[in-house]
Amino acid sequence: MINVRTDQIPMKRHIALIEDEPAIRENYCAALERRGFRVSTYADRPSAWQALRHTLPELAIIDVGLGEEMDGGFDLCRDLRSLSPTLPIIFLTARDSDVDSVFGLRLGADDYVTKDISLDHLLARVTALLRRADAWADQQQRPDEVLARGRLVLNVDRMSAHWDQQPVDLTVTEFWMLHSLVNHPGHVRNRTQLMEAASTVLDDNTVTSHIKRIRRKFQQLDAHFDAIQTAYGYGYRWSAHES
Repeated sequence: MINVRTDQIPMKRHIALIEDEPAIRENYCAALERRGFRVSTYADRPSAWQALRHTLPELAIIDVGLGEEMDGGFDLCRDLRSLSPTLPIIFLTARDSDVDSVFGLRLGADDYVTKDISLDHLLARVTALLRRADAWADQQQRPDEVLARGRLVLNVDRMSAHWDQQPVDLTVTEFWMLHSLVNHPGHVRNRTQLMEAASTVLDDNTVTSHIKRIRRKFQQLDAHFDAIQTAYGYGYRWSAHES
């Protein structure tokens, strides 16, 4: 008989799946479990919040409409983000309007995808976000790395940004996209490079939405902010004049 120490068995990554349609919930749960994840499923916002506010998962996949709550997923995302600024959150929903997508991202979600996405594509996004979360955790063990560009100061380890000494409230995805631009002032970064910098997989429209939201957050502090420039047909650059 071979004895296996429990501390040598790798722990499965924990994903919370919040979906009100039983068949869809079971299908995604089974698919994620086949890929080696441990999945907790919830059919509505109250039951999910009751469990997750005490023990956060490593990633949350949330439908927007949850039972009788048309925007229950948005409310749950807001609550989860208040508990953790770094928890990876993906909206997986049938609602494909730009308004819903932008609103979900503004609440702090890392990604917004519709249910016609392929399973392989969804799993790629899940894996990328978990890899980014691991990298963030590793960085906490090292001295703070600070990147200064004129009026902007980025603390890479704390994932904080300050413009003229005023804090800029960025999500994890927004921070790493900004970092990619600022790290190469004057150089155009295309959408693929920005996705790689944020360790995520997004479509072009979602990348554009992230950039617009980053600009808007700076403009709330400085109405004349124009350091993020669009290179039409190519991508975006951080103005060399701000470096």
